[in-house]
Amino acid sequence: MNPLETRGRSRVVLWLLLAAAIILYGFPFIYLLLTSFKAPLDAIAVPPSVFPEVLTLENYVSALAREGVPAALINSVVTAVVSTALSLVLAVPAAYAITRFRTPSGRVFVVAALVTRMVPTIAVGAPLVEIMRGLGVTDTSFGLALAHTTISLPLSIWLMASFFEAVPDELGEAAQIDGCSRPQAMVRVVLPLVSGGLAVTAIFAFLASWNEFLFALLLTSVRAQTTPVVIANFQSQFGLDWGGMTALAAVYSIPVILLTLFLQRHIVAGLTLGAVKG
Repeated sequence: MNPLETRGRSRVVLWLLLAAAIILYGFPFIYLLLTSFKAPLDAIAVPPSVFPEVLTLENYVSALAREGVPAALINSVVTAVVSTALSLVLAVPAAYAITRFRTPSGRVFVVAALVTRMVPTIAVGAPLVEIMRGLGVTDTSFGLALAHTTISLPLSIWLMASFFEAVPDELGEAAQIDGCSRPQAMVRVVLPLVSGGLAVTAIFAFLASWNEFLFALLLTSVRAQTTPVVIANFQSQFGLDWGGMTALAAVYSIPVILLTLFLQRHIVAGLTLGAVKG
């Protein structure tokens, strides 16, 4: 067989496999969107149908008009933004120090940070509730953001350390020779070079807070409830309000999709940073 024909068939097979993977991965979200446009009774029909018989916005109207939903959306945004900011403010200097000083304790710290990611959140849920109660920040967006930072910070440090490793030490040293202090060299010289890495880290930190459920359930009651908790509480006279839940979940997905699209260029740059180092 002609090598060009073989290469062409292999490419077709790869594209078919990629298309199949995308369909399988995206089907749950597509089904969620389709369910959100079904009539309320169709959404709970047994057996369920994939496509709605009649398209309606009734679920969106009722979900967004439900008491507590607008406040929960605002709480989710505030909590995720504060948690992301705290993660970056703490992770950037920590990762920079680890990669520039390269001490044994720094390497141990990075490994220890990753090990904390393996601890189930349910294991630290009860102690965290007591800590937050002692600080007087239960049922507040700031207290929940602090809790979410404990989830995102270890990964943020590890990601930023890998991005800083791709930047030669000589650039920071040259800035120091020109009169910059070490923090100034980091802010003025190194950080602009790892802007893609910052974008990647920010998105992971934002998603860790945006999608978190357990801490939001344990640490909030009324004032600081986030959207995942509100979605879980959707009830109707027939049981779970699937139409309202899927409609609100679809709305809740929009900010993350827009954020990813907005930072797409930086994400690609961050993921390829250091690929040609050396």
